[in-house]
Amino acid sequence: MAGAASTANADTFDPIWSFANVSVNYLDWSDGTEARTANNAAKSDFLFLEIEGGLGYEWGEFYGFFDFENPTNDQFDEASGGTDNFRTAGKLTSHIYLGDSPLSIYAHLYDFRDYGFNAREQDQILGLGYITSFDNGLWFKPFIGAARVQSDAYTGSNGFMAGWVAGYDFNAFGQQFGVTNWHEQTFGRDDEYLEQNYVGGKADSVGTNGAVSLWWHPTELVTTGIQYRYSDEKLGTRNNYQNAMIYTVKLNLL
Repeated sequence: MAGAASTANADTFDPIWSFANVSVNYLDWSDGTEARTANNAAKSDFLFLEIEGGLGYEWGEFYGFFDFENPTNDQFDEASGGTDNFRTAGKLTSHIYLGDSPLSIYAHLYDFRDYGFNAREQDQILGLGYITSFDNGLWFKPFIGAARVQSDAYTGSNGFMAGWVAGYDFNAFGQQFGVTNWHEQTFGRDDEYLEQNYVGGKADSVGTNGAVSLWWHPTELVTTGIQYRYSDEKLGTRNNYQNAMIYTVKLNLL
């Protein structure tokens, strides 16, 4: 009986799937974004290093990343007036499955820090998720949850967030490719948060954040890709759409 219990416990914590990688990324804001945000939480192109990974079990799954933005710069970058400060950003998400159904308990933690301006914001989401996949290689994981925020200017409930991550893997020209999309829609955000955490006045209660990516897997060890990054009423900028291209090379560890 003790042996059976030990085997069951090992199976419980033995991942069904896993991945991990490190990457070098360059984010290039559009000229229009840089012009629109010049006096509105100014944006500047930057290099970032990322550690990323995920684990899947019979009972749930986890995903996370941690970014080092402008890793070679001082905490406050004098030459750029602070737009190229050293910064960090990290996210951890989880789906805890509800039995054999496609539903899950969804949790989401995102933390951003700008060390030059001593600024910090952490978003915490708790709600319901849904997980589905198709034989053609498409997978889709939407979620919705209540939001809470901790920041320098405001801490407390902050409306709701709905969104998804989705992907599709395919072969073309004898090569392996993938398309992914992550999208977040915040709504019903707190008025005090919207007044205190944005430059030049109150932002709209609805905010949009996401990216669409194309990945090429030339070998098991290397993945490279290009991402279209989009945002509206987010990233400290109000009343202006923001977009960028991200160029990525990953070294796959698992």
